[in-house]
Amino acid sequence: MMITRRVFTAALSLTGLGLLTGFSPLRLITDAMAQTATDVAKPVSLPDMALGPANATVTVTEFASMTCPHCAAFTEKVFPKIKSEFIDTGKIRFIFREFPLDIKAAAGSMLARCIAKDDAPKYFAVIDLLFKQQNDWVAKNTTETLTRIGKQAGLTQQQVEDCLKDQALLDKIAADQKYAADVLKVDSTPTFFINGEKVKGEQSFEEFSKRINALLKS
Repeated sequence: MMITRRVFTAALSLTGLGLLTGFSPLRLITDAMAQTATDVAKPVSLPDMALGPANATVTVTEFASMTCPHCAAFTEKVFPKIKSEFIDTGKIRFIFREFPLDIKAAAGSMLARCIAKDDAPKYFAVIDLLFKQQNDWVAKNTTETLTRIGKQAGLTQQQVEDCLKDQALLDKIAADQKYAADVLKVDSTPTFFINGEKVKGEQSFEEFSKRINALLKS
């Protein structure tokens, strides 16, 4: 399945984000290479947003779309337990990577990057807020609502507008998404990699705990 340029451009006109025309839509790759832990760990266009020690025995990498309800549910119900049990105790490193499935998700990711800059804890706080308010900014006036959220986080009106028109930032998000699709075979959200092993779909805390503890003991 491929979103054509014509369909994509039409979608942009409905969101109020028509300036984001450089976004590369998701493509489902049929001949992608097999992923490995090394492939997952390779540097990408944007700095990784990560919590936990860089030398942790276990690394969990999440690919998520800001408009994905399953991603929002994971962030609300499961991630706090993972953070308390494994991240805050220094047992794992948790990396969040953007994999926008539509232009609104791309805009949300861009805003989170602009608000947090290189501050990972702040970034995680922003995406938590965006997921909690997902129904508001996805279903309603996207630009208006994202502008309000940006202002609440300390950005000016002009800074929000500049952020949502930042073609270089959008290109980097698209490049990272393409790498995930081409090399790691990510085709849905949320998708997780636990030390390189792919786990698709929203998972329970118990399932994560079982997988992580097994790796910690090995």
